[in-house]
Amino acid sequence: MENIDYLIHAKWIITCEENNRILENHALAIKDNKILAIIPNNVAQQKYTAAQTEHYTSHAVMPGLINSHTHLAMNIFRGLADDLELMDWLTNYIWPAEGKWVSDELVYDGSLLAMAEMIRSGTTCFNDMYFFLGATARAAEISGMRAHIGMTIIDDVPTAWAKTADEYFARSLEFYQQYKNHPLIVPTFAPHSTYTVSRKSLERIKQLAHDYQLKINIHLQEAPAEMTASLAKHGKTPLQHLDELDMVTPQLIAIHMTQITEEDMEILQLGNPSIVHCPESNMKLVSGACPVDQLLKRNINVALGTDGAASNNDLDMISEMRSAAFLGKLTANDPKALSAISTLRMATVNGAKALGIHHVTGSLAAGKAADFIAIDLEQIETQPLYHPESQIVYAASRNQVTDVWVNGKQLLKNRQLTTLDEKELLQKAQIWRTRIKN
Repeated sequence: MENIDYLIHAKWIITCEENNRILENHALAIKDNKILAIIPNNVAQQKYTAAQTEHYTSHAVMPGLINSHTHLAMNIFRGLADDLELMDWLTNYIWPAEGKWVSDELVYDGSLLAMAEMIRSGTTCFNDMYFFLGATARAAEISGMRAHIGMTIIDDVPTAWAKTADEYFARSLEFYQQYKNHPLIVPTFAPHSTYTVSRKSLERIKQLAHDYQLKINIHLQEAPAEMTASLAKHGKTPLQHLDELDMVTPQLIAIHMTQITEEDMEILQLGNPSIVHCPESNMKLVSGACPVDQLLKRNINVALGTDGAASNNDLDMISEMRSAAFLGKLTANDPKALSAISTLRMATVNGAKALGIHHVTGSLAAGKAADFIAIDLEQIETQPLYHPESQIVYAASRNQVTDVWVNGKQLLKNRQLTTLDEKELLQKAQIWRTRIKN
């Protein structure tokens, strides 16, 4: 018998591979932080001797969820300003609060609090865009999560992190040099938007991203006002503006895309970027709805994100899947649009494709990293059960996530955080509430 690190027995294994295999009474064999094999439970017991064995007899084991767009530390501002239109929310509430309070300390504390929430709801990897990148990275190292951290670039909008475009670039490149070889933390470029970043800076980002082989995240065509302003200033949509700069490529991660013209569709199909759909934030701010079904039918990769908890107001990818599926059916006027398995793929392997790590994670297959979660489906809310993938997307809650593993390390065990101190996080949250409220 072969010695391995872990043997994970499960009632169901949802692989999220291309063939969408869902296996019953199978096991994951884990060795050296990777999946060695996926085989029937009885065969696994005969073939392997594991240092640790887990029996998830009422659970579905599936890839960890990938939150493809976040502003983690903004959860410190969760509930500070609600029920507002996007630009009113940003300019009159969020940006002033950030100007007053954002610091290395806030970002560190807020990131840890956000990571605890994400782990408890089954997220194993996130793609962030904020300030004080080192604080988020330090928090990620402590939590054990897989992190893609956006190097934010904004022109002529001074913040506590940087005052000028040159300073944004300098701080970003310093962060890149520090983390470029980290096993779990990946730097990306994150120009905020076409309305806050100049053509000159976008061209500089394009060149640096090419030189360092980095992804480029950008808020794009999030709301009608953005489209109107771009057409008035450039005579073209924000996407068309990027296309003119030859930036619509597989390196691009276009976030939101609730407003898409037919010409935009053709550009997306030719350029093959990834889109990140953030349905709950877009609905709450009445920004619009990304036409996900149309994009998927054109083989454009669509991933899923929560956006920040200041506009969502949570980091719950399970509820985000349900919202995405229902909104997708409504906007397509087709109950067959965005099936349960398609939505699961948006939250897992499509996210990995967007981040360029689908060879590492996003689905369960031999050779991939041991990033997986266990969801207990033998609960009142998900019984009786006919199709596990449907129950997860349409009926389950984040409270049914019992165990979370990233790169072969357990971050949540029977609903208890193993790398983070829940009591300390709650105390820090209260301290920030008191400071900001007063």
